Amino acid sequence: MNDPSDSQPKQLRDIVVERLRAMIAQGKLRGGDWLRQAALSTELGISYTPIREALKQLEAEGLVEHVPYRGARVVDFRPDDVLDVYAIRMVLEAQAAASAAQRITEAELAELRALHERMSDLHGAESLAEVRELNERFHLKIVEASARTYLIRTLRAIWTWFPKMLWSQFLPDGDPPQREAQDNEEHAQIIAALEAHDPEAAERAMRHHIERARQTLIDAFAAQEHKA
Repeated sequence: MNDPSDSQPKQLRDIVVERLRAMIAQGKLRGGDWLRQAALSTELGISYTPIREALKQLEAEGLVEHVPYRGARVVDFRPDDVLDVYAIRMVLEAQAAASAAQRITEAELAELRALHERMSDLHGAESLAEVRELNERFHLKIVEASARTYLIRTLRAIWTWFPKMLWSQFLPDGDPPQREAQDNEEHAQIIAALEAHDPEAAERAMRHHIERARQTLIDAFAAQEHKA
């Protein structure tokens, strides 16, 4: 990668941010791994400035932490941290769904239906990556339909890294078991509430959906501990 100059630090920063996010998502960087500026500068072929800016951004997102006098490292998430993020999503995405029910357009509903139909047609481990991508688009489409600036900004940031970190660090073999059919059914209930333009029903359906996913994850963590 060439470093033409520091006249475009934002562009270079974004490249570093995306690269590090991907490495964390793929499990190539794990909790506690140090992010040395000199090593990153050599590997990426760029100066320290965009690297420092990228690390600050990732720190603001909660993926990286700065340790005084030692440098930056990937945050070492615990199962409780993951469950806390689900709790945050349960509140914020439910609010977004309620707001979306009042504002969503027919075009946005059509896109949600198409995403839901595609996910419902996919089955098995070989389709897991596509289902994950479609699921993210489904949830963010509802968030964007809310037209709530702060909710959109906050939830976009969470979805940028959270599910990928979960899969790579806590569930490397796949999603929690027995969620495929439940997810499709719950997505259908959310769409129905949005189609009815019923804020209370949309909020309730989204909250129930995320709460069920959170409980399934709790059960998966308990099963892993039992095996250990």
